[in-house]
Amino acid sequence: MLRVTLNGVQVECAYDSTVLQVLRANGCDVPALCHDDRLKPVGACRLCMVEIEGEPRPVASCTTLPAEGMVILTDTPALRSLRSTNLSLLATHYPVDAVQRDPAHPFHRLLDEYGVLPGNQPRDFLFHDASHPYLGVDMDRCISCYRCARICDEVQGQFVWWAWERGARTHLAPDGDTLLDGGCVSCGACVDSCPSGALFDKRSTKPERWTRSTCVYCGVGCQMDVGSSNGRVVQVRPAASPVNRGHLCVKGRYAFEFNHAEDRVTTPLLRQDGKWHAVSWDEALDYTAGKLQEIAARDGSDAIGVLGSARATNEENYLAQKFARVVLRTNNVDCCARVCHTPSAKALKTMLGTGAATNSFDDIERTKLFLLCGCNPTENHPIVGARIKQAVRNGAQLIVIDPRRIELADYATLHLPVRIGQNIALFNAMAATIIDEGLLDHGFAADRVEGLAQFVEFIRDYAPEKVADACGIPADLIRSAARLYAKAKPAMCFHGLGVTEHTQGTEGVMTLINLALLTGNLGKAGAGINPLRGQNNVQGAAQMGCDPNSLTGAQSISEARTRFEAIWRAPVPQNRGLDLMAMMDAAAAGSFTALWAFGYDVYLSLANVNQTGKALEKLDLVIIQDLFMNQTARAFGHVFLPAASVFEKDGTFMNSDRRVQRVRQSVAPPGDTRPDWWIIQQLAARMGHASQFSFDSPQSIWNEVRSVWPAGAGLSYSRLERESINWPCPDESHSGTPFLHAGRFAIGQRASLACIPVMPTAEQRDANYPFMLTTGRTLTHFNAGTMTYRTPNTQLQASDVLDMATSDAQRLGFHDGEPVQLSSRYGSTILPLRLSEAIQPGELFTSFHHPDQLINCVTSPYRDRIVKSPEYKVTAVQVAHLPQNING
Repeated sequence: MLRVTLNGVQVECAYDSTVLQVLRANGCDVPALCHDDRLKPVGACRLCMVEIEGEPRPVASCTTLPAEGMVILTDTPALRSLRSTNLSLLATHYPVDAVQRDPAHPFHRLLDEYGVLPGNQPRDFLFHDASHPYLGVDMDRCISCYRCARICDEVQGQFVWWAWERGARTHLAPDGDTLLDGGCVSCGACVDSCPSGALFDKRSTKPERWTRSTCVYCGVGCQMDVGSSNGRVVQVRPAASPVNRGHLCVKGRYAFEFNHAEDRVTTPLLRQDGKWHAVSWDEALDYTAGKLQEIAARDGSDAIGVLGSARATNEENYLAQKFARVVLRTNNVDCCARVCHTPSAKALKTMLGTGAATNSFDDIERTKLFLLCGCNPTENHPIVGARIKQAVRNGAQLIVIDPRRIELADYATLHLPVRIGQNIALFNAMAATIIDEGLLDHGFAADRVEGLAQFVEFIRDYAPEKVADACGIPADLIRSAARLYAKAKPAMCFHGLGVTEHTQGTEGVMTLINLALLTGNLGKAGAGINPLRGQNNVQGAAQMGCDPNSLTGAQSISEARTRFEAIWRAPVPQNRGLDLMAMMDAAAAGSFTALWAFGYDVYLSLANVNQTGKALEKLDLVIIQDLFMNQTARAFGHVFLPAASVFEKDGTFMNSDRRVQRVRQSVAPPGDTRPDWWIIQQLAARMGHASQFSFDSPQSIWNEVRSVWPAGAGLSYSRLERESINWPCPDESHSGTPFLHAGRFAIGQRASLACIPVMPTAEQRDANYPFMLTTGRTLTHFNAGTMTYRTPNTQLQASDVLDMATSDAQRLGFHDGEPVQLSSRYGSTILPLRLSEAIQPGELFTSFHHPDQLINCVTSPYRDRIVKSPEYKVTAVQVAHLPQNING
């Protein structure tokens, strides 16, 4: 630490701080209109000037580093005069009426403090844009601080804002007629940083209070401050945290109005005579408890299943699986992780001993190379995507493996557009190159890898020259990618559903783990194998025990049974549980008769809608616990229990890099809606288990979670209030584990390589179905569209679209924007066509967000060979003109 004298008082500060940081840390608030803590300091506005003993003239505090013994003055007559002059220059063209309309604005308060009047000199060449649903632009108020351009470049990496013309006519505007034309992704960072009101949020309601919470969209786990007024969420702004560092995406920042949508279900409902009827909680719960008891007595406990939710908190998912095992006496409990990253968890658990990401997002800035496989972070995990983009701009290398040319491919050292369904062939070919070219990390392999000799023999059959045609990638490009990955130290792999949602999804992740083992990219900072989890708490739902084969903490039932039975005061069921897909199969066969799903639209979300519908229609009892009347409830529901949203309850979520983070109530639940944990406890009490479900708060539930999960025992609410901790964290003196497997693996000192042969999916193209379709998410919408399609995000994208290579469209006579019929062997739907240079000929892409388009009516019935996840990513399809468009 350094010691400096600030306005006559000696204070301590860090060597790497700036003088401005020292001032603010000690309560000295000097103005700094060009400064934002998220940006590199530039010292342009000259308002943060201070006098330093020995310096001939004032210096900018934001760009000056402190030195031992430095004497600093911040408020002298000369400094006030200098700031007043600089403010006058900044306000030369500033409109008077803006100050009058909003005197509380920060820039306006500065003008008032220093007695500066706006110059009000008009300019006729400035950019204005009223077309954006969220962002307003009035560059009459621009003071040329360039914070909008800098934060767009340095944080988001979108490069929307440009300085146009020269001299007195220099002004900022995007390269397009509107923000969106100029490439804006609606993150709001420019608005958040703008000090003058030139850029502003169109929502004008001022919050009465702010509440720190966690985003409800993807698995990144961004922290945010929720602004509320009159019982409504009215604004969200980014919070500074290790995960998102004061940044949010369009969904996290703006797509919150679903919370107050007019079709929100706010009272319990029972379906009688084919119609829904509002009832009291007592009537709904009594009816549900009675039906569950009746079915258990008639068909057995294993005829009933419970589905946890990525939308619900850890505490609520813990109670859901406890309810299944203690009250219903069944291990039939699962969650939506089954259809996305259970393959990741299974592969990582089997090979390394822990079924979660090996490294923290903090390592993004530490790695030398990114290997991105089957994921599209800038759209699906936007804050991680932006951080990756900035790391690459700062020198990290990037390999993108994806059938499409995603945005990050434009920044990549190499892009490998692997043919859909050929991941394992490609990853094996990279492994073969590492062996063949002597790129193996021999020291790591000798200390920590088993089965090398057997693997060397196996992998010879996958030399790049042998599989290049199948992969659709030249052999020399495969070898180049393998060399880059092997030689970069450390190298960090992120993968997504483009790897996992295949018949060999689990094995695909295993082949990625092989690459990390061969190159020594495990057990160190900046490395690892890291699944990007798609939903906010899908990691937590599975980790809390919403899995038929494991208890809370991903502990095996056989090994952890005694601990849980002691805490629960009840036996853990012996029978093997059904996963989600097995529940559907058993329902279709008539041996499974009741399902309770909360926060999960099963019918809309599962692949092959026709197959799912036939299973659901056979159930005697379908209990839906959600915010809205979803597609499953409409078609098959018998009971609807209205749940509180993320903004209306307390608890925790668990993000992709193993952080447990607090969720805090911002507004009261509307009507008769209740938190999921309250509903579960009420139902348990009616079924004779009140004493085991008598928690008075989410914190008390979490304390029980800590008691049964040794690796999370140190994650108390008191610590979570002030720290962001990666588990394992076994006690409250432990600092957490940013990266796993240092020194040894959770499975032991050594991990075994996996010899994974390619076993092609049964879903293949033919003359009738000549295209291969893959599906995924987009930036502006999310999953089943339940939330985002109830917000102005619909103005950013109105529906799902079908992307087709321009060459294919020209060959077949299709036109951009034309509605077409997309058909597979399983069903069909209608989508608008979008011509794209990012798509390979013979391949198609669409998202699956809009419920009316029901994309899963075309996806196949095939599943992962090990964990039964649906194969969403490979479907043979045809595309046809609609009758009225044949000649159009």
